[in-house]
Amino acid sequence: MTALVYTLGVVLFLSGLLASIALHEVGHMWPAKKFGVKVTQYFVGFGKTIWSVRRGDTEYGVKAFPLGGFIRMAGMLPPAKDGGGGSGGRANSGGFFTRMIADARAAEASETNATPEARHFYRQAWWKKVIVMSGGPMMNVVLAVLLLTGVFMGIGIKAPTLTVSQVSDCVIPASEGARACRVAPDADPDPLSPAREAGFRAGDTIVSLDGEAVSSWDAFSTAIRDKAGQQIDVVVERGGQTTTLTPTPLVSERPDLEDPTTFVQVGFLGITPDETRQRQDAGYVVATFGDYTKRTGEALLHMPERMAGVSKAALGIEERDPESPMSVVGASRVAGEVASDERIDVTDRWVALLTLLGIVNLFVALFNFIPLLPLDGGHIAGALYEAARRGIARLRGRPDPGYADVAKMLPVAYTVAMVLIVAGVILIWADIVSPIRLTG
Repeated sequence: MTALVYTLGVVLFLSGLLASIALHEVGHMWPAKKFGVKVTQYFVGFGKTIWSVRRGDTEYGVKAFPLGGFIRMAGMLPPAKDGGGGSGGRANSGGFFTRMIADARAAEASETNATPEARHFYRQAWWKKVIVMSGGPMMNVVLAVLLLTGVFMGIGIKAPTLTVSQVSDCVIPASEGARACRVAPDADPDPLSPAREAGFRAGDTIVSLDGEAVSSWDAFSTAIRDKAGQQIDVVVERGGQTTTLTPTPLVSERPDLEDPTTFVQVGFLGITPDETRQRQDAGYVVATFGDYTKRTGEALLHMPERMAGVSKAALGIEERDPESPMSVVGASRVAGEVASDERIDVTDRWVALLTLLGIVNLFVALFNFIPLLPLDGGHIAGALYEAARRGIARLRGRPDPGYADVAKMLPVAYTVAMVLIVAGVILIWADIVSPIRLTG
């Protein structure tokens, strides 16, 4: 049964990912067609074609390796300025890059010569190019917003309440993880928890702290962290009556609220709150989405150094950092583990899977906005450069410099593509030999 549920989790995640890829390409194709650009192909996947059908100008289909998708538009590359095949018209002379650009122009020309120039992508106004190339990643942003909104506002998330669920028997430093309490006559017994010593019980509901009403668990917990070594008065509701308890929080090693991977010495009481599922408002969605966006952007900035760590893990040199990037293989494995973990209730499994898919869509969007070809951001940067160059020429009364020749950036595009392929292979291998596991 567990294997079946694991497989179901993987299939559901991959299905959601394929749908996201397909919609990403729709985000490019729809505005392109609206602007009159001829879209010759729309495919999900790469490699050998498994199935395809032609509707009007466009061939729609699925290819063997579902690792992405693409649309092909007529006239992605403008012709050389002098009408020749290469960068400067020398198709059979010049260096390696000159011949590379010439071959790319020739290959595209053979497919699009029969298409009126007005329907070529390069002939479109710069703002139309920006809309077409932004459409894909913006579709991923929309999907991420819809998925996370559905989770936070529709299903709800578990949030701590002011009701006590458990009372710790002792104080154990957070860096030592989960272990049993050491008690006398051990040589170094753990101290009794202040909550246990003060008489807290499961089911108590916290009412006030030092005479101030408490509105949330987060506010209560933050206050306790600042009161190490100070006796406090905590009023709790118990069995319909209020009781005042007077614990003294001990100094203990706890995760930093700003950076949970580091530990700080703060006040510790020793109670765990009960949790209930609560639907959040739009403000929570906006704040959380902003936080996810910030963290995803930071992850992209640190991608090169993190890939170095992944490479070492793939070679068995060091342990895999749980914060390191994953491939589709790794994300699918996590989805399967979450789906089959019987310690997690069914609703929480759905929350985890939908949140994972939302975060993946957000990552895909931000990654594609990187201003390098062959990513969408590279084409957007080319269109903005074209707009700036033409605008400056107009202001200075100079002739129109024409369309930006993105073909000259093909060497960069091929280099970036090669780097991405190598990085993808390393990630997949690391996810096989040294996977990240989110469940124990």
